[in-house]
Amino acid sequence: GRDGKPFAVMCKNLDAVRRFALLSAEEEVLITSRQRPIVLLKSRAGGMARLAPSVSNGLDTCGVMVPYMPLHSLLFERLKTEAIVLTSGNLSDDPIAIENDEAMERLKNTADAFLTTDRRIHNRNDDSVLFLAGRFPRFIRRSRGWVPEPVALPFSAEGIAACGAELKGTFCIGKGSEGIVSQHLGDLKNPETHEFYVEAFERFCRLFRFTPRLAVCDSHPDYLSTRFAEDLGVPVIRVQHHYAHIASCMVENGFTDRVIGVAMDGTGYGDDGAIWGGEFLVCDLSGFSRAAHLQYLPLPGGDAAVLEPWRMAAGLLYSLYGKSALDLDLPLLRERSPAELDLLTAAIARGVNTPLTSSAGRLFDAVAALTGLVTTATFDGEAPMRLEAAIIPDAGRYAFGGGEVIGVLPVIEEVLADMRNGVSTGTIAARFHNTVVAIIVDTATGLARDTGISTVALSGGVFQNRYVLGRCEELLLSKGFTVLRQLKVPVNDAGIALGQLAVAATADKGG
Repeated sequence: GRDGKPFAVMCKNLDAVRRFALLSAEEEVLITSRQRPIVLLKSRAGGMARLAPSVSNGLDTCGVMVPYMPLHSLLFERLKTEAIVLTSGNLSDDPIAIENDEAMERLKNTADAFLTTDRRIHNRNDDSVLFLAGRFPRFIRRSRGWVPEPVALPFSAEGIAACGAELKGTFCIGKGSEGIVSQHLGDLKNPETHEFYVEAFERFCRLFRFTPRLAVCDSHPDYLSTRFAEDLGVPVIRVQHHYAHIASCMVENGFTDRVIGVAMDGTGYGDDGAIWGGEFLVCDLSGFSRAAHLQYLPLPGGDAAVLEPWRMAAGLLYSLYGKSALDLDLPLLRERSPAELDLLTAAIARGVNTPLTSSAGRLFDAVAALTGLVTTATFDGEAPMRLEAAIIPDAGRYAFGGGEVIGVLPVIEEVLADMRNGVSTGTIAARFHNTVVAIIVDTATGLARDTGISTVALSGGVFQNRYVLGRCEELLLSKGFTVLRQLKVPVNDAGIALGQLAVAATADKGG
């Protein structure tokens, strides 16, 4: 049930890794570390041609690991291959099966054979996944090898249970001046994953002799993690999603003074009820103000737009040209029936199931759809991943509006102009990425001038984009900023729980 989602590959040894992918000295240290993670590597020219096309599915990167248990070495002794697809024992989005009978029942239509053991598995743990940017390892998924290694805090958080977000769910418990973040749990909207979340929380309570006295959760009223916090029977603090992103980056660096926080992601519940995701905050761990954000734009279909990027693109086109946008000759419009497009434009015009969003992640989706790279995604994050993979280096960028509300419609107009003029998709992708970097750096520079703050914290799923993250850090450092790097937990929603814990501990200390 993975559709187009890429697979990870295990290589027999480092020589085999090098035949498939580019491997720097830092990546070699990481892939052979005691934790033995999956490392996202750039494909060697022609290297991925040695793998089945469906393994990385057209992307220019591949998740690669080397053996980390004796069984893997035994496999390679017997198999006449230097690489195998190695994936976890579960259907897509379900938790890993940990009982023999459970595995045989749930995977009987997937697996040709089962190797069982009489040693019981007590705790599910996915492989950890990292990539290098600016020569530093960054987490995409923090699990086997790192959990439950604690994160040191500059204060006590004893008895505080932080319940995280809903996608890429994790929780974090406070023990003295340490935050213990759970392994990657998955999307809590999946009933089996939600059961796993509850099971894991109860296990952590037993292992660490933890009894919650205060719970903290996302401000989204419908997140299942929010409901879990409310059901713990202790006082509850709610923390805005993007503020928690920035707080997680701050606290893992032991930083408690004011920062300029740049939170860029796909979705987060805003204080005004809109969907935030392109946010510039001025904050410390006791509070935040929203200093600037990307302009609000329609998101037709709401959550449906996550896997249907053409919807966000259509909303942008309607914002620019009204109903005449339907006359444009674009792949995303040609693929839809006139009736479907009429229904969509009517919904936008009337505001029916069309929330407003300032999301940077949805902007990546829209450009991927406009250029025809991905109009309907087969897995979460496919559109921005393919847009990044398409980059052909170019120094250009597009125009955007500055100030507290950052205008992004001029970006879309210039993307469309480039398309009409026959500019390649790779060049458009580069110019768009350069524009996102310019928005971040220019806005942070303006806020530093206004506030006197010279420290920037970068967080949110957009910063899993190596190009954006690397260029932002490089340019901000060149302008004299101190840049807080998020290296101990992921910048995506799996890091939210640590930020919630930090905000709640600060409020608790103040009370």
